[in-house]
Amino acid sequence: MKRADVLRDLAQPWNVAVHSTPDLAGSVAKAATADDKAKREKNQAPLRRKPELRPLPLKALGLSLRLTPWDVLHALGRANVLARQGAGRGLAEHWASLKYCQALTGNDGSYMALSTEGRNPRRHYAATQSGELGIGFALVLARRVLAAQYPDHSVSVIDAEIAMRAGWELTGREAGRSSAPRRPGFFLEVWKPGEPSRVIPVTCKGTHGIAAQVHKQLATASADVEGIHIGAYNETPAFVFGTTLPKKSESITLYLLHAPGDGTLVDAKDLHLDPPVEDRSIRPDIDAPTGPNEEPPVGYHVRPEECGWFGRVLAQADAAGLMAFTGGGEPTARYLTKRQGKGHFETFTHAGTGIVQDVTHIIHGRKFVGTDHVFRLNGVRVEAFSGLAESLFDHLRDGRVDQYRHEAHALRDSWPTDPWDAKWRGPVSIHPDGTVMALRRLRLR
Repeated sequence: MKRADVLRDLAQPWNVAVHSTPDLAGSVAKAATADDKAKREKNQAPLRRKPELRPLPLKALGLSLRLTPWDVLHALGRANVLARQGAGRGLAEHWASLKYCQALTGNDGSYMALSTEGRNPRRHYAATQSGELGIGFALVLARRVLAAQYPDHSVSVIDAEIAMRAGWELTGREAGRSSAPRRPGFFLEVWKPGEPSRVIPVTCKGTHGIAAQVHKQLATASADVEGIHIGAYNETPAFVFGTTLPKKSESITLYLLHAPGDGTLVDAKDLHLDPPVEDRSIRPDIDAPTGPNEEPPVGYHVRPEECGWFGRVLAQADAAGLMAFTGGGEPTARYLTKRQGKGHFETFTHAGTGIVQDVTHIIHGRKFVGTDHVFRLNGVRVEAFSGLAESLFDHLRDGRVDQYRHEAHALRDSWPTDPWDAKWRGPVSIHPDGTVMALRRLRLR
């Protein structure tokens, strides 16, 4: 593929098939039943799963999924930016999305598919590819579903591990057990300034296999999202996503089921979001109905008295992710607790591998502040830029989370949507949170 075609292909919109049907729900329930039976035959305890996963009426929401490969990579880059992948975190975490620049294209049916390069990963790398791209596709769809359901609200995607570390020990070793309870991969926070947030746990899966493999993955995902309850027991909504990325030229397909519920952070109205949050040690069990001699199930429960604290945790974790996306370091650390990895982002990072907020660019006539990486794509040097709109960046740099949220919410529908900026000379993606990711060929000086 020629280098000019690579950049254009990243900005080319393609259709993506989405399945959310009663048949899918039935197949996932059968896969869960089969897994429970297999575990009992091995004298293992079956997984606790989210009951009554249901299809989502996408047509009623007026949703059809059409997006560019660059949209997917932007969503993946935002999701992984706090992953703490070693001392070279800037390059490593951004590369989690940039390494897929040539992995996605379209097929003859106008649907998105894996490119020739994307269909040929090394065997040990295939699971990583399907898992990471599955996250990107799922989070794009999740954001659009919630924007359609709650058009007067904003939607943030938050790394569940980062948020939950402020309240719980998340590994068996930390908690003094052989294994830790299952947990979701992300939280979707539906929010509006001055109102309590609604929180939806999410797990995203991906496979190069057939739909039957997705059914098994979603059955497992239903146990992940059941691991945390918010507010009253069994009233927490959830999404589970599966993505098939066929190794032939067939179309990529997303599968989605949801569990109904409220998920509102009760008594968390008009929170003051600027002060740092504190680590807590929350009891590691769920307030579920039990028999007279039964112990409560082990897991994570945000009880009503902790909802205000958890609302601040989510807002600050969201701010940390935004700052890490623009350059990391001290501006990121200020929004994290010790257990969430504050020290990791305070340490010195080598200039050749880390990122710093030292770049400004005009994209579609708007000024963004952030960081860049230069690497080779088909032998040609290209520049990747990730940033945040300048006024929003200023708020978070100075610790003004409340002001960021008020302004970001007001601007959420105003961002340009053209996936190509002629003056920038490359593909661009701007999200409603004010973040941008852009790529172009680097000019020789």
